Order: sequence, then C-alpha cells, then structure tokens
Amino acid sequence: MADAFPRRIVCLTEEPTEVLYALGEQQRIVGISGFTVRPPQARREKPRVAAFTSAKIGEILKLEPDLAIGFSDMQADIARELVKAGVEVWISNHRSVDGILAYIRRLGAMVGVHEKAEACAQSAEQHIASVRAAAARLPRRPKVYFEEWDEPIITGIRWVAELVQIAGGEDCFPELAREPLAKQRILANGDEVVRRAPDIILGSWCGKRFRPEKVAARPGWEAIPAVRDGELHEIKSPIILQPGPAALFDGLDAIHRIVVAWAQRYG
Repeated sequence: MADAFPRRIVCLTEEPTEVLYALGEQQRIVGISGFTVRPPQARREKPRVAAFTSAKIGEILKLEPDLAIGFSDMQADIARELVKAGVEVWISNHRSVDGILAYIRRLGAMVGVHEKAEACAQSAEQHIASVRAAAARLPRRPKVYFEEWDEPIITGIRWVAELVQIAGGEDCFPELAREPLAKQRILANGDEVVRRAPDIILGSWCGKRFRPEKVAARPGWEAIPAVRDGELHEIKSPIILQPGPAALFDGLDAIHRIVVAWAQRYG
C-alpha cells in the first residue's frame, strides 16, 4: 500500500536525491540540498532548503515532510531541530563502499521499491568488479595521495581510499582513511606526504577548484614523484565526496582513467 511509505521526503544532502531519482522515485522528493548537482534536473524541479551544516527549518516545515534524510554527525543540529518539530529523520553515517551499497538497498526498502534498489546496487557491484579486474592487469600500482582539503590539509575518507584501491592504486594514508571524522584526517604539515612519495596526487577540495600549481609549490614537495612528473589531477567533488552512486561509477572511473594513463607511461 503506497501510504505505508514516505511520500514527502526532504533530502538534506545530495546522495538520497541521486538514489531516489535513479530508482524512479523522485516524485517523493519535496526539498533538496542547495549543493545538489546530480541529477541536474533536481535543481530545476525541487526547492533548495538546506546547505550541509545549516537548513531553512521553517521552509522545510512548510513542505510538510513525512521524512527528512541526511548524512553524518555534521547534520546532527539540523536533525535535532526537525525531530523537535515532529519530523521523522534518518541520518545515515556510511563511510565505505559497502556502506554506499547498503545505503542504496536500505533507502529503496524505505520507500517500497526494494527490487529496483537491489538492481541498482547489483549494477554498481558489477561495475566495481569490472574495474577491479581491469586494475589487476596493470603492470604497476601507483601510490596515490588524495587530498580532500588544503588548509588544513585533509586526506581522503574511507570510501575514497577504497575506490583508489579498486581503481588500481595504493592509498598513501590507509590508516587515516579509517578515521570517520575529517578533523581526524588532518595532517600537521606536508612533510609526511613528501616522505610517502606518491606517484599520483588527486585533489577534490570539497566545493572549490583544485589548484595543482599551489600544491606543487609547497615547501619540499618538488621531491614528490607526482609533482616531478606533473601527475596532479582534480576529481570533481560531486562525483567522489558524496557517498552515493556517483562515487561508485563516475568517481571510480575518473580515478581508474588516471591510474591507467600513469601505468601506460611508467609501467
């Protein structure tokens, strides 16, 4: 019965919007995050009522949602305000590739389309498997440093490190990737990056343009193989820093293309 499932959903981040559109359930969405870029039509069709750490609570309540969906501890304050106003809230907190796959399945079940969600998740799993198989044929695996922010320097979150591995690289900071909070992945300075000598530097500065020339000019970084060889590349944040389907398809493919090109030059 349709009434058993939420019909008026506010998406406080991009990934629930992306998943619901992918499942053909976009008619349930009544409000989205202002940072949403995927799919493009969402920005044309849905009112924007939230940033990441703030939201227009009054505007959200006017939409009379029966569910609000957000992500991570960073949205705890928004969630609290909505719960106090009587809105049901789901804050997901997935940080891994397996977590993204489970998220797709869980969200599909919550809106009553578990079969479509299962098909979507299986498609992502098949894509991951095909990229992993292609990566296994590479002659060499480059060391990859992923930078999520520049001031302070923040290394990549867990799902990004896992995608680097799937794509054929070796993440330079695997021990930090396990840390769920960005503040736990801050580097005191760039010396440790120099010491770990990545072959490739990937930057995705969470909403602002990556500046490879600025990175290359950091003290001592001229000794890094990636800087010496000009292997500094931007991965657009909407396809890698949102823990949704985009990361498993476009984000993974972007990393894999860079790794393959490197292997062709230096393998």
